[in-house]
Amino acid sequence: MYNTILFDVDGVLLSEKRCFDSTCLSVWELLYSPQALGLAGDRFDPEPDDETIERVRQEIFDQEQILHWLKANGVNSNWDMVSLLFGFQLQELLKEQMKKRPEWVTAVLKKPVDRKALQRIGDMIRDEEPAFTPRFGELRERLKDASADGGDLSGQVNRLAEEWSGVRTDVFTHGGPLWQLGREVYQEWYLGRERFESQEKKAAVHPEKKGFLEQEIPLVEPEAIGSMLKELAKHGITLGIGTGRPALETEVPLTALGLWDLFHTDRIATASDVRAAEKIYPDQAPLGKPHPFTYLKAYFGRGSSDTKSVAARLPLTGGDRILIVGDSVADLMAARRMGCRFAAVLTGPTGQEARGKFEELEADYILDDVTEVLPLIERLVAEETAETEEKVDEAN
Repeated sequence: MYNTILFDVDGVLLSEKRCFDSTCLSVWELLYSPQALGLAGDRFDPEPDDETIERVRQEIFDQEQILHWLKANGVNSNWDMVSLLFGFQLQELLKEQMKKRPEWVTAVLKKPVDRKALQRIGDMIRDEEPAFTPRFGELRERLKDASADGGDLSGQVNRLAEEWSGVRTDVFTHGGPLWQLGREVYQEWYLGRERFESQEKKAAVHPEKKGFLEQEIPLVEPEAIGSMLKELAKHGITLGIGTGRPALETEVPLTALGLWDLFHTDRIATASDVRAAEKIYPDQAPLGKPHPFTYLKAYFGRGSSDTKSVAARLPLTGGDRILIVGDSVADLMAARRMGCRFAAVLTGPTGQEARGKFEELEADYILDDVTEVLPLIERLVAEETAETEEKVDEAN
């Protein structure tokens, strides 16, 4: 039986729709906003209507095919998605420019790219004919040989740029200035101006953004999830969370749905914990999923040192007493490294289509939605009780 259950949030408790909308809008902004690259070809609007949001999403995710590919390759963080999707297009633009301005491109690749540098790149190429046209669908083909552990993808754009330029570059590296810019743009979209400025301690670039945080959609009726969590707690199981969301974006919607207090608050680990640990251990980055740090931090407790989670000997002793509940390959990979059992729920972006992938990867359990965790535990408790009684009878 399990003494600890750690839940992912997106795709398990909450829909990922608004997070993925924010991802695509962030890439769109970085491409077309005058405060970023400022390309011609589309008109950036910090207050898009639903029709525009859907159009942008379908273009950037290539009719959802890129999203499915990213999830299948263990990319779990929306910040990493923004970095990869935009970074790929930027290196394609620079590749085109290499034929015309090799010295300028070489100089660009040798320096960090922040917002000001990105604007300077846009100023250099904006009036060219023909204008650069992003090719979103090419990402999968160009990175098809990347490993399916998520970690390799973060460095693949650097590799592509080095192949055509001959220049050693760190422009597209996880945690670098360009990655940080993508993170801030995403946070502004998702949080809205007021929460962004409070959280980031800086002015919003586009204060018109209203944010999506309070538009979260639960995947199952909150009452049903709450009832399940209460029953699990009665079995003496510690309930925690390991999520790629930052702390604020985890607490606000779960509190609004009446679920936050049903988890052990010391066993909730978020992207905020990941960022803090990466600052201490930059050579270990990225520490987001599929790296097991998030779940290790949740298991050991937020009061534990980051060193304990970063340097943990894996698989964990007693790991088979921990159940991780997630919707993604990244969650499964983290569980495997920890030596934990994994329950896949089919409420992620690919829905029931994910069943075949999880069967192929031999997930321990495959559930239609998170509420099926309770009958699973009750069945295991009954089996364990029957086994104990059988042993007692044999002893007598």
